[in-house]
Order: sequence, then C-alpha cells, then structure tokens
Amino acid sequence: MNQATNTMGEVEIHPERQLLEQAQVAAREFAAYSAEQVAKIVEAVATAAAERAGYYAEWAVRETGFGTIEHKTLKNQATSAGLLDFYRGQDFSGYEIDYEKKLVKFARPAGVVLGLAPCTNPVATTNFKTLISLMGRNALILCPHPAAKECSVDAADYLAAAAEAAGAPKNSIQVLREPSIPVVGAMMQSDLINVTLATGGPGMVRAAYSSGNPALGVGPGNPPHYVDETTNIVKAAGEIIFSSSFDCNLLCTSESVALVKDEVADALLDSMAAQGGYLVADPAEAAKLRSYLEGEGPINPGAVGKTAVFIAEKAGIEIPAGTVVLIVELDKVDKTDIIAREKMYPVLGFKRVASVEEALAGAQVMIDFGGKGHSAAIHSSNPDTILAWSSLDVYRIAVNGPAVLVSSGLSSGLNPAATLGTGYYGRSSVGENVGPMHLVNWTQIAYNADPAEVMGDIAGALARREKLRT
Repeated sequence: MNQATNTMGEVEIHPERQLLEQAQVAAREFAAYSAEQVAKIVEAVATAAAERAGYYAEWAVRETGFGTIEHKTLKNQATSAGLLDFYRGQDFSGYEIDYEKKLVKFARPAGVVLGLAPCTNPVATTNFKTLISLMGRNALILCPHPAAKECSVDAADYLAAAAEAAGAPKNSIQVLREPSIPVVGAMMQSDLINVTLATGGPGMVRAAYSSGNPALGVGPGNPPHYVDETTNIVKAAGEIIFSSSFDCNLLCTSESVALVKDEVADALLDSMAAQGGYLVADPAEAAKLRSYLEGEGPINPGAVGKTAVFIAEKAGIEIPAGTVVLIVELDKVDKTDIIAREKMYPVLGFKRVASVEEALAGAQVMIDFGGKGHSAAIHSSNPDTILAWSSLDVYRIAVNGPAVLVSSGLSSGLNPAATLGTGYYGRSSVGENVGPMHLVNWTQIAYNADPAEVMGDIAGALARREKLRT
C-alpha cells in the first residue's frame, strides 16, 4: 500500500493507495455540503440506479450464473428507488436542536467507507452502499467480488458519474477494478480508511473486524420458520415458497427449515406442492440430492444460485414442471445434514413438531451452528406464540410474510438493507439492518442544565452558518 521503486528507479504509486488518497480528499470536501446539496445528489443517484435495475440484473446473472433476472431486478429497484423513498425527508448531514434538553447535535460523516460487495448480490449491494454512504456525506470505495467484477465496476462507474453530475465531489464514489483478497485486506488495514462495510463470507468479515479499523460486519443466516395451526395455511405456503425461491434463495433472510405443527403439516405440504414446491419423498432421491449438494464438501459451489430445475437435473431427480423449491423432510435438526444448514439454493428442510417448545429447541440448534444473531420467521396469529419465537438468539423475526422481504425491510417497517447486522449474538458491532445512520456520528453541544443558563439564538447562528456553506 506504500510507494515502491521500479527497476528504473522511478517512484510508483500503487493504484489502491491512490484510490484511498483521492477518497480522503473527496470526503473532506463532501463534509462541508449542506443537507439540500446531499438530497439533490442522493435523488439523482437513486433515480439513475433504478433506471438501470433490469440492465444490471441481466448482467449480474450472465456474469455470475447466480439467481434470476426478475428477482435481481426487484432487488436493484429496492436498493435504489425503494431506499430513497424510505429515507426521504430524513437528514443525516445536518443538525438537530433540543431546546428542552439544551442540546445541539451535528451530523459528522465517517469519512472514507470501504464497501465490500459479494458476488451473490453484486449490484444491489453496490446501489445500497453507495446511497447510504452519500446520505451521510461519505466517500466510498467499492470492492467487488472477483466473480462479479465486470458488472460491479460498470455499475459503480455509472453511479459515480450520476453523483458527480449532481454536484458530488470528484472521487466520492470509486471502485477497486482488480479486486483480490490481499489487496482488499491491505486496504482494510490502511490508516486512510475510516470504516469498512463488510458483506461477504465469514473470513472476510472477521478480517474486517481484526483490521485495526472500525467495521460494520454481518454474519451468516440460517432462518428457522415456524408454522402453527392458527395461521392461514394457503397464504403461509405461498409466502414460504416465494421466499425460498426468491433469486434462487441467495439472500440470507430466506427460510432454511420449516418447523411445522403436526396437525397442519400435511396441509402445508399439499399447499406448497400446489404453489411450486416438490417434496423429495423417496429416500433414494433425497440421498442423491444431498450427495449433489455436498459435492466435494462442505457445499457444492455448482449448486449455488441455481434453480430447483437445474439442481434436480444434476442430482438425477425427476420433478414436475413449474417446480421452484425442492422440499426434504427431516427426522431431526442436525448440523451434519446439509439440508439443515445455510443454503444458497432453493432447497427447504421440513420438520414436523408437536409443539412450539419442540420447534424452539430445533430452531435454536440451527441458529447455534449457523445463524446466530441473524433472523427467524413465523406464521401464526397467536401473539403468545410469536413472542415465544422471539426468544431465539436472533435480532429480527419475520411475522406472517415472505421472510426474505420482511427481514430485509423490503416489506416491513425495518430499515431496508442489503447488509443485516447480527449483533452481539453473531459477534457483530451492529444488530439492526444497516443504514445511513450507522455511517455518521454526532457532535453534541450540551449546555449547563442550570435553568439560569439559556441557549441564546443558536438557531439563528446555525442558519447563518448554513447560508455561508451554500
């Protein structure tokens, strides 16, 4: 990351060091922007990203071989126009005055954000990290996964051009064009990075936390989903099938295993079958499926992000036309069984249970070996049961909806996010869905609480300062 001397004795600057230095210059300039200037930039970038949602969805699927164009388009729209709509009117670049407590708070940007983007959700993550960085007046350096380098670099350049055209500082959005583990590792440790947004494999997230710089990282998900006798079975079946097949189950908020009350288990299976699910009931076929999914172990990369039809064909299983999810019944929840572990393909475990207590025990086992702090889901109309499900060691519970959308905030009141914190359970620094509020700190002016001490015309002073800035 430092300067080096070539064979001609000339001083060379490593490209990644240049990105960092340029980002620091941009961050210092951006920190002086007003809330109005920031809003104009964010609007322009979100609009531009939404306009090319389908274009980059097709490119990402073509380049990586993961997921579906339709669902990646939805994700790209949600992380552009959807994100803008959710945060519209919220200010992460201005100030707040609390006259009762006699406090004045100023938003202070983190500075330079290093944003890691996985190959499973490359452009959605690029959109998301770009917009939340801009909302807080931060400069961003995107580090795409090598397997999604082409679409990620092009998308980042496109968003950078839109930002600069709307008035953002030059180099406020940059991208590492030749990503590699050593280079990204060195950048995370650089004194020119202020915070790393780590989305990716556990190794990369742990490296971000051990870099010596602040980091916001996420962990794996393995969501258990409980279905009891009080819910609408047809609706629950449809939402589970939708969620488990969404973008070939690449999102970590999708159901991993359905734990279903005995008295409604058959009805749920029948309804899921009518809506695109296929129960792999033959033990020999289930064994062939497990064998294919494991490959050389612990997971077959050739199955990741592929459709149920593709997986069934490779495993040598005949399935009905229209199948989007393969379902495998489990006798027990066991971490040695690939069907009970985190999956990035449309295969759903199915376990019959006699009670919510049995479901909770199985769910906690799942979470302990692959999803602490992440998420769980439930279909029930019983408030007591829903509260009982929330005792699991996770920080988000999706209730009566497609877990993939509810937990990620795309169809709930949670912050819409492509980066979901796993909190202290998951050894993460943040337990909620990450947003622009996590990329700012607040300087606070605190007046003496003595009633005789008055604030004076602080609002007038702030207005004069803002006028000078613009």
